[in-house]
Amino acid sequence: MPELPEVEVTRRGIEPHLLGARVVAVRLSDKALRWPLAAEAPALLAGQTVLSVDRRGKYLLIETAPGWLIVHLGMSGRLSVLPDGVPPGAWDHADIVIDGAAGRQLLRLTDPRRFGAVVWHARADGPLAGHKLLAALGIEPFSAGFDARLFHRLAQGRRTAIKQVLLAGDIVVGVGNIYASEALFLAGIRPTTAAGKLSLARCEKLVAAIRDVLGRAIAAGGSTLRDFARSDGSPGYFQLETAVYGRAGEPCRVCSEPVRAIRQGQRATFWCSHCQH
Repeated sequence: MPELPEVEVTRRGIEPHLLGARVVAVRLSDKALRWPLAAEAPALLAGQTVLSVDRRGKYLLIETAPGWLIVHLGMSGRLSVLPDGVPPGAWDHADIVIDGAAGRQLLRLTDPRRFGAVVWHARADGPLAGHKLLAALGIEPFSAGFDARLFHRLAQGRRTAIKQVLLAGDIVVGVGNIYASEALFLAGIRPTTAAGKLSLARCEKLVAAIRDVLGRAIAAGGSTLRDFARSDGSPGYFQLETAVYGRAGEPCRVCSEPVRAIRQGQRATFWCSHCQH
């Protein structure tokens, strides 16, 4: 599933094409996505200028005067910038036709598993932050407000394993399965440790590790395990430098003990029993 690094890499890839461009049309296939686009959205968007291309958690936010398109890549989605006129394939679900500095182009959503979505939020419906998909999200990991004291306070009393708390996204967004395993390894924290038992000092290490791992993943273009590709079609490379994720049975890069794998909430967790406690 595309997580924060993959979505941020996508945002950076499409922003130069979309920002300041005019929306010519929005075309949808007849194959339903996870949530339907409001019927009035294509007509409202036609002729509008793209004012900003932002991200909140794993959601891309394309702003125009009448409102925002909220795009979610689901389990296997990707966005590509293509020349106008490229015919859609079997798994192409939405085209946003734009007219910008490079001429007429398509922003195309491709999603074989159809868990992605293109949702409309009208400005008249209130602040974007109040939309039901965004309202309960935790803090952004690179924001100034994300620090050890906040994490420690919000984790207090939680008996849930720290790995699961990170995946939940209600304290901090974007720490998906790969990046949770990597951040916990870097911080030296066992993934089964109850979140509420972490000291402030250990939260400081975890916050720093989360930022480090996510930053390196973005710099590497994200992780391509199956379907993810950047907007230009190229893969990400972070999976080639993971310390523990996907390396069960291989020697830990720090202590040489075999990396272990367990299941937590139906997701694979990778960790080192020597380096994490």
